[in-house]
Amino acid sequence: MILVYEYMANGPLRSHLYGTNPKHYSPECEDTNILLDENFVAKVSDFGLSKTGPALDQTHVSTSVKGSFGYLDPEYFRRQQLTEKSDAYSFGVVLMEVLCARPALNPVLPREQVNIAEWAMSWQKKGMLDQIMDSNLVRKLNPASLKKYGETAEKCLAERGSERPLMGDVLWNLEYALQLEETSSVLTEPDDNSMNHIPTIRLTPLESFDNSVTMINGGNSGTDCDSEDSLVNPCGW
Repeated sequence: MILVYEYMANGPLRSHLYGTNPKHYSPECEDTNILLDENFVAKVSDFGLSKTGPALDQTHVSTSVKGSFGYLDPEYFRRQQLTEKSDAYSFGVVLMEVLCARPALNPVLPREQVNIAEWAMSWQKKGMLDQIMDSNLVRKLNPASLKKYGETAEKCLAERGSERPLMGDVLWNLEYALQLEETSSVLTEPDDNSMNHIPTIRLTPLESFDNSVTMINGGNSGTDCDSEDSLVNPCGW
């Protein structure tokens, strides 16, 4: 019996963020589960839950949770239960990894910097996330886009699962952050003949998370379509 997997030409995301041979942190902290194909499209690969099937006299398989320290939902350590919001926490850690270009855990750093989730959150709450982000991104990001990105990560990293967004909401807010960044790129490229030719780009605002519903369900999802704060009708898809 064999397992056949798609070849991911660009390897793990980790190698693009902080090298393929990171010697400054322990092997337990390495995460190679996020792989990139030839177009840098990410896919997740994880074998932590693989187990041998049950014997004939067994009725179920008991599977313990496997995961890398630094990514596991802190609520899991208290309740020994994973929920749909546990993935949101892990993804929040990845968001901070990508922005700061450092691993989730780095035990050689000062104590307050070891855990990227705790360290980055302390700067995010001060509104100074730009002070710790990857030096290659400094002065290259639209502040509004960075603000939305930071707010999204902060929601994901909430201590209580009930306060975290659903992954559908996370996706929408990241797409909005991307729209802000792309708009900024267009507006900073002036027309050679006239400044009056700047195109108008409509953004779909996603100002807040509603943890009780998902924003990707069609029809009546509980979204207030008549919000006066909306630039366009958010329900007009």
